[in-house]
Order: sequence, then structure tokens, then C-alpha cells
Amino acid sequence: MKEKYDFSKGRRGPVLPPSGNKVRITIRLDRDIVEWFRSKVEEQGGGNYQTMLNEALRNYMQREDQPIEEILRRVVREELHAAQS
Repeated sequence: MKEKYDFSKGRRGPVLPPSGNKVRITIRLDRDIVEWFRSKVEEQGGGNYQTMLNEALRNYMQREDQPIEEILRRVVREELHAAQS
């Protein structure tokens, strides 16, 4: 290693620019929620807990858009299947 490095032409910021579909925000989540998502990622052998959080939020959004009849039918089917097992 060199004794000194020249950073006079260095720039701050990420090495790779972020993708256009991501937004950086500051959000406060309960510690137990973050720990749960991190533990799930660890159980799966790796990954990113933020990606898992995004997927959970997206699933919630999609379910909110479903008519109540579809949700009820899905729940009834799941319960009947569980009762028959």
C-alpha cells in the first residue's frame, strides 16, 4: 500500500448510480419488524431485507386493490383446504 493517496479528483456518492425506480427516504420502523425481516432473509440464506420489505408492501397494495368478494373467496378456499387436510 502507498503511504499517501491522492483524492483531489475524488467525488462523493455511489460508485454506481442508483436505478431510476428507487427512491431514498428516511423511515423509522419498529426494531422488531426490521429484525424479523432480517431473520427471514438470513433463514433463506441471504438476500436483502429491504427487498423483502418492498415485496411485502407491494403484496399488501395488490390485496387492497382486490374486491372484497375475491378476498373472501380466497380465504374460504384456503380454510376449506386446511380443514380437509
